[in-house]
Amino acid sequence: MKLSASANRLSPGKALLLATLTMVTGLFAAACQESAPPQQGGSPAGSPAATDATGLKISSLLPATGDLASIGQPMLDSVPLLVETVNNCGGVNGAPITMVPNADDQTNPEAGLEAMTRLAEVDRVAGVVGSFASSVSTAAIPVAVRNKVMLISPGSTSPVFTERAKKGEFQGYWARTAPPDTYQAQALARLASEKGAKTAATIVINNDYGVGFEREFVQAFKKLGGRITNEAKPTRYDPKATTFETEVQAAFAGKPQAVAAVLYAETGSLLLKSAFEQGLSKGVQILLTDGVYSPDFPDQVGRTADGKFILAGAMGTVPGADGKALEALTRLWREKKGRPVSAYVPHSWDAAALLALAAEAAKSNTGEGIKSKIRDVANPPGVEVSDVCEALKLIREGKDINYQGASGNVDIDENGDVVGSYDVWSVGNDGRLNVVGKVSPK
Repeated sequence: MKLSASANRLSPGKALLLATLTMVTGLFAAACQESAPPQQGGSPAGSPAATDATGLKISSLLPATGDLASIGQPMLDSVPLLVETVNNCGGVNGAPITMVPNADDQTNPEAGLEAMTRLAEVDRVAGVVGSFASSVSTAAIPVAVRNKVMLISPGSTSPVFTERAKKGEFQGYWARTAPPDTYQAQALARLASEKGAKTAATIVINNDYGVGFEREFVQAFKKLGGRITNEAKPTRYDPKATTFETEVQAAFAGKPQAVAAVLYAETGSLLLKSAFEQGLSKGVQILLTDGVYSPDFPDQVGRTADGKFILAGAMGTVPGADGKALEALTRLWREKKGRPVSAYVPHSWDAAALLALAAEAAKSNTGEGIKSKIRDVANPPGVEVSDVCEALKLIREGKDINYQGASGNVDIDENGDVVGSYDVWSVGNDGRLNVVGKVSPK
């Protein structure tokens, strides 16, 4: 429960009176939460998110539920695993990192805004790994900036963030370890061209992610000599929709050879099933993106009457992971989780690692301190190092480092962006997702 800021400014006598009254009215627990001792975070809103005396405090803002839950759930484990690893080798600035449990953004901007506000103004974290959905990050960033919390997204890929960063809106409190869709859209357009498509249509989720990707794809595909059949009237669907007959009819109406479908898993599965049931997707190359890159997605779309996967033969792109730390993370992940590393786990690990390394380099457990050193630990010059514990040791010895992550080299530019690489994946006849190659944005 969040109380008014004035509750923190009561004199000791009034605070005691307030506690007594709230106990009588059944609100004592909420008052106690707000009156927590300083080590739990009691600085006023708008001040740095954590103090040096309390140790570094971080959390994550990721989708445990909602449209992106199937991708988000494996990501949830990566941040605590990084914290455990760092704490086992001495923590940050001489103290263990405190990991505030993940705040479920529900793949929903309103829920994400509420959760981010709680992390920043109640839990007083210094850094947050998140969010995944671009629409949620759009809602969360103003809270992060206002409270001086460093926000590093492992997957919000909308090009809009680059444009806003160039205007100085984020004041340096934003970065991402996954490359913007400016590059992935170019990669998907090249994949469409390499598959022989001369015409293509787009159908996208109507949010920052979908619309930003659509515009970049259209531009890139046309540069490669292709034609967009629905360019004059792009097909965009409501994220809250439950039926999609009209949208898929519009997208497939021009008889395109390929359809670039920029979707989230829950709604996207219904959309693609609708296209199949109407007989629209037969013979059309379906091109997908990272928003549906989940082992569960082919099952969500469903099977034909004879048991075949509807999605068999579909292809897509996803930001790849080819960093120097990937092999070690893969071993650790199998040891701790008993399963392979899935999409965006390396990007989440790297986001959390950068928060820890920047805090150590700044000798400060505040978001402001992290912001001041984030590019210093991520970029050249410096000793290239992929092991986070070794990186922390080098920083303590006064050496400059250039962290080489699991997702890639995580060189962050002045807009908070990385470039990255892209894997090409396809859906097999058995419904499994297989990485079948790589594609360059250019």
